Amino acid sequence: MTKNNSISLLVALAFCYQVIAQQSATYTSDLVDFQKALTLYNNQQYLASQSLFATIQKTAKEDVLKSDCAYYIANCAVRLNQQNADRLVEDFVEEYPTSTKRNTAFVDVADYYFVNGKFPHALKWYAKVDEGALSRKEMEKFNFNYGYSAFSAKQNKEAKEYLGRVENSQEYGSQAKYYIGYMAYEGNDYEQANQYFEQVTDQERYKEKLSYYQADLNFKLGKFEEAIKLAKEQLPKGDQSEVSELSKIIGESYFNLNEYAAAIPYLKAYKGKNGKWNNVDFYQLGYAHYKQGDYDSAISEFNKIVGGNDATAQNAYYHLGESYIKLNKKQEALNAFRNASQMTFDLKIQEDAWLNYAKISYEIGNPYQSAPQVLAEYLNKYPKTIYREEIETLLIDSYITSKNYKEAIKLLEGKNSFENKVALQKVAFYRGLEVYNEGNYLEAKSLFDRSLKEPRDNNYTARATFWKAETDYNLTNYDEALVGFKQFAQQSSASSTSENTNIDYNLAYTYFKLKNYPQASQYFNQFINKRKDDKVRLNDAYLRLGDTYFVSSNYNDAAKAYENAIKLNEIESDYPFFQKAISAGYGGNDSKKISELEQFISKYPNSKLRDDAMYELGNSYVKANQTEKAMTMYNRLNDEYRMSSFVPKSLLRQGLVYYNGSNNEQALTKFKKVATDYSGTPEAVQAVSTARLIYIDMGRVDEYAAWAKTLDFVNVTDADLDNATYEAAEKQYLDNNTDKAIKQFNGYLAQFPNGIHALQAHFYVAQMYYKQGLTDNAAPHYKFVAEASRSEFTEEALARLSQHYLEAKNWNAAIPLLKRLETEANLPQNVVFAQSNLMKAQYQLEKYTDAISYAEKVLENSKIDNKIKSDAHVIIARSAIKMNDEMKAKAAFAKVEEVATGETAAEALYYNAYFKNKEGKFEASNTAVQRLAKDFSGYKYYSAKGLVLMAKNFYALKDAFQATYILESVIQNFPEFDDVVSEAKTELSKIKAEEAKTNSSVQPQGN
Repeated sequence: MTKNNSISLLVALAFCYQVIAQQSATYTSDLVDFQKALTLYNNQQYLASQSLFATIQKTAKEDVLKSDCAYYIANCAVRLNQQNADRLVEDFVEEYPTSTKRNTAFVDVADYYFVNGKFPHALKWYAKVDEGALSRKEMEKFNFNYGYSAFSAKQNKEAKEYLGRVENSQEYGSQAKYYIGYMAYEGNDYEQANQYFEQVTDQERYKEKLSYYQADLNFKLGKFEEAIKLAKEQLPKGDQSEVSELSKIIGESYFNLNEYAAAIPYLKAYKGKNGKWNNVDFYQLGYAHYKQGDYDSAISEFNKIVGGNDATAQNAYYHLGESYIKLNKKQEALNAFRNASQMTFDLKIQEDAWLNYAKISYEIGNPYQSAPQVLAEYLNKYPKTIYREEIETLLIDSYITSKNYKEAIKLLEGKNSFENKVALQKVAFYRGLEVYNEGNYLEAKSLFDRSLKEPRDNNYTARATFWKAETDYNLTNYDEALVGFKQFAQQSSASSTSENTNIDYNLAYTYFKLKNYPQASQYFNQFINKRKDDKVRLNDAYLRLGDTYFVSSNYNDAAKAYENAIKLNEIESDYPFFQKAISAGYGGNDSKKISELEQFISKYPNSKLRDDAMYELGNSYVKANQTEKAMTMYNRLNDEYRMSSFVPKSLLRQGLVYYNGSNNEQALTKFKKVATDYSGTPEAVQAVSTARLIYIDMGRVDEYAAWAKTLDFVNVTDADLDNATYEAAEKQYLDNNTDKAIKQFNGYLAQFPNGIHALQAHFYVAQMYYKQGLTDNAAPHYKFVAEASRSEFTEEALARLSQHYLEAKNWNAAIPLLKRLETEANLPQNVVFAQSNLMKAQYQLEKYTDAISYAEKVLENSKIDNKIKSDAHVIIARSAIKMNDEMKAKAAFAKVEEVATGETAAEALYYNAYFKNKEGKFEASNTAVQRLAKDFSGYKYYSAKGLVLMAKNFYALKDAFQATYILESVIQNFPEFDDVVSEAKTELSKIKAEEAKTNSSVQPQGN
């Protein structure tokens, strides 16, 4: 070897040694850093440790070192909750599949999550562990940790499997048994739970919890005495939540042992789940109070069970009903029994509830359906009931007591027993009275006939006979009315009826309408002699008696009758005073007539008869040759009463006075005024006829002909034909040949539309159509009369035509006619008719101030009957409600309640309840609603509104069951009343939302 080769070799060896030395130094340095990093890791300085491991991993050449760094970097990421931690562990496993730390990585990560209570994360990593690579000691820990993680994540199947592997372990056995027992407890496997719990009772750490679970287990196993013992032992040691649950166990155990007094304080101590009780909780406490006879407390718990629909709820509602009965709260009991009767969980309770529901419906009425309907349904549902005879008796009686006669008739149809026939006779009669009072006379007559077809009870046969006659009278069937009144008077049972009191009065009036004045005066006298106590009818009888004598030309007796009416001073005495004066004149005492008419004009300045008196006084002056006084009186009449039907008569009389005094020009002036201003009236026809004579006398026939052509109701050449055609029609009218008369009058009007007698023809044909019920046919004829010049027919035409428009609800057409009638009518009853219907029409048009004004006008008349008074108060009340003047409405409805019948009375009673509710008088309000249900059940709209009001009252009285049950019933039973159902839904939603705050069984509306 040369020297140079030797040098080269030495250099090469030196270089290799240097490289090896450098590598060894680097490795040694990495190991030192690795130890530093591991120390940081063990000191839980994971971020610094992770950073150093990452640096080492970058420079490390050894796979083992790199693998270990990757392991610790991932472990640090787990402990630092870094987002990529799981990914780093998975990357480590994939990159270093042969690493000895692979299984350890899974266990370490899983154990970390386990220790930190992140059991779902722990489960994920325990599932990756290779169990075969674990030592026996590691295996026990693994099985327990895996099992507990599964237990905590509610994966009971896996939990039981892994915990079962260590249930005999010295270290983990007690814990495993406890958790296995707990899972059995949660799964309602109480026997297994008890078996496991008994094996760990000596473990102090579980003792406290086990006492509760074992108490609950014994309760659920029906070992109530043991449950009470264990729970009471634990009670002083428990926290607030445990005390609540233990109290529930003790309370329910005593409850199941029928030791209700002992149960009550513990049931009360229960705080509920999340601060809420459920329906079962309320039921148990309520029933415990019920069994102790503390019905108030029972009710206060039972009525918190809202919307229940299970066996517990049915039982609760049944005992709630019984509790109400014990306290004589029958309306509340009705709802409770009704609810229980609609559930089928316990058929015996259902039947008993049905029976109670039916009986209470009979006693107090039923707002949902009529009492007869409830009783009949009970018998249909339980035909073999031992109470059948009792309920059948109540059913028959209920047809009358329920006062829902319309529905009762439907229920009685086709029932052939004697008792049902008797009931049908009565309900048909009472329904007839209802319809009669509503003014529907044709239907009323049909119902009275129906009652008379079942003549089972003589008393009702007599009464139906009377009211059928009264209905015929109102239908102007006077001949039939007379027969009916006579039949009534001849019946032996008539004397015991209230109707018999005034039978002479009714007969007298019927004879009067038939123009049989001798018979009319006989019966009026009989009534007067018997009924001195009834001042109003007595006054009227004297007036009509005077009229019968008057039309019979018995003027002295007429004057005496009128004088007696004046002495009674029951109503305005202007009519009898006027008639007495007229009677004096017809009796030949003209001076007395003049004197009394002069007194009349002075004494009665506001009388509707004052224009009559002026006209009669003017005529009497003429007869006494006091023409100057006569002309003065006629002028006064014409000036003061421009719209009076006596003005054309007065002008005509003045013309005749001038004519008789040979003052032809002045006479013509008056006659022409009558013909022009009162075209078509009988006075105008006479004025033209007399003017014709004057023109002939004066030789100015051409002037007459020219003037007559200007008059549309006179055709000089056709006058005879006009008269003859009219007279032919009039004869048929007077002979009561109605159909022929109508045909001929229409023929006359077609031929002579502006004829001399057109006014009378229109009026008479209208009257005949009206009597036949053909008001649409009558209306245009009445319109003609009403729009013509003022005549003796105007007043009745206005009344009939306005009535036609009212019936058609054409308020705008009716109002002008009614206003005319109010100012132009001579008959007081027509003034009342006008004012009472003006108030109604103005109300319908939402002119509430005007409606109240007219109603107050009506009430100023002290002699109107109760029906009109009631209508006036109702209009005031309803208008006040619309105007939000509740004080005025309350006062008005109170007046209505005193005099109203039928639907109006139902409305008034509803508002009675309404205002009591507003005043916070909830029980009094409910009493009014109960009356509404019992006495006016046929008027469903107010029944439904009353129920909503009752629900509000009950909720204010803290009775949630009654409130919600009633509202749900309204929604179910009254769908035809949208406004009521809408209000019920709103109230129900509010109540359920409130109750859901304390009762977990209640779902807020809409959930």
